[in-house]
Amino acid sequence: MTGPRFVMKSREIMALEESLGHHFQRRELLDQALTHSSQAREVEALGAGSGSSSGDNEMLEFLGDAVLGLVTSEALFHRFPEFQEGQLSKLRAHLVGQRHLLRVAEQLQIGDYMRLGRGEEKSGGRHKASLLVDALEAILAALYLDGGWPVAQDFIVRVIVEPELAHMKLETSVMPVMDFKSALQEALQARGGPQPVYALVKEDGPEHKKTFTVEVRLPAPEMEQFVGRAQGATKKRAEQEAARQVLEHLAAMPGASNLP
Repeated sequence: MTGPRFVMKSREIMALEESLGHHFQRRELLDQALTHSSQAREVEALGAGSGSSSGDNEMLEFLGDAVLGLVTSEALFHRFPEFQEGQLSKLRAHLVGQRHLLRVAEQLQIGDYMRLGRGEEKSGGRHKASLLVDALEAILAALYLDGGWPVAQDFIVRVIVEPELAHMKLETSVMPVMDFKSALQEALQARGGPQPVYALVKEDGPEHKKTFTVEVRLPAPEMEQFVGRAQGATKKRAEQEAARQVLEHLAAMPGASNLP
């Protein structure tokens, strides 16, 4: 029984290494990165940890979070030298945020490789956002410890940073914004709800330097008639910010897994 199982496990690790673009010299690092605390505790309870268990991924997650933050900060620092600190911080927060990292983890199919305890397995742990993101951050630490800074940096920029920047609307000397209006439309369509209503409620300032205030309303009762309200130098930017507020509201409600 142990022979075939070991071969299958080795094949799975090789498949993940292919997705990561790195062959591990110390595969125990990757094994640890994929091991949830529920599995590690079960192994300890059975007294079967000698030689086979590398512990859980919590400490690697801690390190991976730091590596991710630094690589992302450095990449944005060099790519957008004209942006102010606050603009870079907002962009970094999006790139290292759970919503974006979850999409990356799902694309890499990390859930298929995670080692979970029985209870976590039965409760759908392979599809839990927090577990998937934790495992991804732990993998970043494993890449760093096994291959050094260049390997971790290459993976983070190539897989996490650049693809997302390519999907964002980047304007010279202006804070990059996601197309939150399209994302909101997709989220509401997935829920089967009505489309939002945008309304320009106020204009302030001289003609050459106006400030626009926009509201976006969700009229359905189940949305609690939530209203997003935002200001911007253009009507379009105010609409985007208001749409972002509504998306955050929806994310906190039941059915948030339908959000894009």
